[in-house]
Amino acid sequence: MKPFTLLYYILSVLLYFVAVPLLIYLSFKKKYRHSIPSRFFLFNNPRFKIENGIWFHVCSLGEARALKPILTLLSGNEISITTITHTGYAEAKKYSADVRYLPYEMFLPFWIKKQRVVVVLEAELWYMLMSVVRAKGGRVILLNARISEKSVDKYLQFAWFYKKLLWHVEMIYAQSEADKNRFLALGAKHVEVIGNIKLAGEIVKTKSYEKPERECIVAGSTHAGEEESILKAFVEYKKQGDSILIVVPRHPERFESVYALMQEYAKRNALTLSKFSEGAELKSDLVLVDVMGELNNIYAISDIAILGGAFKEDVGGHNPLEPAYFGCKIITGKHFFHQKELFKYVHHVQYVEPDEIHKALMACGSLPPSMVEEKIDLQPVIEKILEK
Repeated sequence: MKPFTLLYYILSVLLYFVAVPLLIYLSFKKKYRHSIPSRFFLFNNPRFKIENGIWFHVCSLGEARALKPILTLLSGNEISITTITHTGYAEAKKYSADVRYLPYEMFLPFWIKKQRVVVVLEAELWYMLMSVVRAKGGRVILLNARISEKSVDKYLQFAWFYKKLLWHVEMIYAQSEADKNRFLALGAKHVEVIGNIKLAGEIVKTKSYEKPERECIVAGSTHAGEEESILKAFVEYKKQGDSILIVVPRHPERFESVYALMQEYAKRNALTLSKFSEGAELKSDLVLVDVMGELNNIYAISDIAILGGAFKEDVGGHNPLEPAYFGCKIITGKHFFHQKELFKYVHHVQYVEPDEIHKALMACGSLPPSMVEEKIDLQPVIEKILEK
């Protein structure tokens, strides 16, 4: 082990033992009850069965979904996948692959089996992951790589560290020219712009629901604080005509708190309210979708999509391709820095502050549906992955 790698490893061990009490505490929270025991205590998280295969590492749900067209093109190869979050893990389990949570860095030298190539998506830059893979004779590729405008200064402050990390990377496929230049500034050597691989994904619905006879508005992938702004705007907008608001929170652990907030608004404004899990008729004025995997099905019957994750400064936005594919008129916030590349390909989107949502709803009547006009060629990526 090289001196820097050894020092980094020792620091990771020290940090681990300092954090153990917090990790044990978080393990009892619903959101982390699977991921933390698996990642930090290796509970039900053995080494891969596959050796010398193709290993993909993703963070969460969106990246796991983005793998689908790539895995289709790699059909017949032995595939392994690691994730960070429980939702990412659940999505990855849908593929024909050996799926694990990525262990904390301290465990990786002993946990990792030699793989032919490891493909790391987006911004999952783990030093021990890349150095151990290289030490065991594997190749490392960064795919859909990005460094957001918001975080680039922090990366540059530690450019010396990222130069060491990126030394282990054979090829970087960046989302945009801006991302390419940021990686080059950090010391990367081989960077190509291929676009966002989410453009290659097939967008489908899994069920068909009857469209409400009135105007249907969906608030998709919302986060704490956003639902209240959307509900306020909807109450005002509803005074102009009959419409329904369907709220789909991003995280399932928030279903009950969001429902409580919707109850307040329903009571205060004499609106009807229902939970999607108790019947999918969509006849109430307000509907909470309190089950996972339904968002595309709801987009398919909606006229307007208020896309969450961008009305606050700390999330970075969510994928606009899905509501655009189903012809929704999209309203979103101005803080979409993690999805900036995707929004470049989506036309007719309104970007507003939280207190401007009502105004945007009023403007929808004169606007065309959103649309996507771009595709991506994954063949060069597939050829690189399959290189011997």
